[in-house]
Amino acid sequence: MQLGLYEQLINKLVFTKISQLNKDQFFIKESNIDKAEAAKILGQYLGNVIRYALSLVTGDDSVEKQIDLSNKIIHLLKEELAHQDFEDDLIAVEAKILSAVFSKIDAGFSDLDKHLKHITPYSRLSHSELFTGSNSGISLESEIKKEILSADKINFLVSFIKWTGIRIFEKELSDFTERGGKLQIITTSYMGATDLKAIEFLASLKNTEVKVSYNTENERLHAKAYLFNRNTGFHTGYIGSSNLSRSALTNGLEWNLKITTQEVSHIIDKFQKTFDTYWQDKEFQIFDKNKDVEKLRTALKKEKRTEGSIAAAYFDIKLV
Repeated sequence: MQLGLYEQLINKLVFTKISQLNKDQFFIKESNIDKAEAAKILGQYLGNVIRYALSLVTGDDSVEKQIDLSNKIIHLLKEELAHQDFEDDLIAVEAKILSAVFSKIDAGFSDLDKHLKHITPYSRLSHSELFTGSNSGISLESEIKKEILSADKINFLVSFIKWTGIRIFEKELSDFTERGGKLQIITTSYMGATDLKAIEFLASLKNTEVKVSYNTENERLHAKAYLFNRNTGFHTGYIGSSNLSRSALTNGLEWNLKITTQEVSHIIDKFQKTFDTYWQDKEFQIFDKNKDVEKLRTALKKEKRTEGSIAAAYFDIKLV
């Protein structure tokens, strides 16, 4: 056994290894599984075991054999728990993945296969991904465009918004809101970095609400997070260092992590709940393009002056 921290379910192999350790020479800490966490812990462990077991199945008919083995496991769960609902979890023998369900009536697209390819994120809806910027691999810009086009509800939580960043998604956001998608955005006037033009444009879109924090002395929102909800339940989110600016979304060395409901649903849930909490907070005020333009303009100018007025002092220190 390597020395250090663990969070390892004790299986037969681990039990044998720690049993061989001299208790006088080694501190071994064990704890009981919390009943509330048992399903999650055991499910994660079994998932890893089953994933490894399925990878051992090879040959021309490996997929069919893997499906047959998976269905046997599901049948065992059904028999052990006498739960009829497991019948619906059996995998169809055709070995296919459902990618979309579209209505052909008033679809607005003659080629639905082409449309599907146009709006499906390259990194898919069920896998997490790390974007490291500088056009390394899949670009964050192209991926978010597809996320917008395939979402039903969008939440943006960003410290500042630049017009150059909005211009990248101008068409996609317009198309999204025109077809009934709901867009909610939370931002701030911090450092005067937000462009008034960007906020005015966003507030002019249909089905869109923008909230702004003007209290930058006590409440400094530094989060850069984007959540894309889908009626199908395949939600995705991006959390990282990129504000809504061209440099941050294109060639900047920004790091952003994509998360999915299929892999880390608890993170997506916390994202949504936290966003909703902020949305209800009085610190964030709804922006009305008919009456709040001057208020925001003044706040942004004030922030720029404040940042620019910070004095810097330099000293030459000599040792005598």
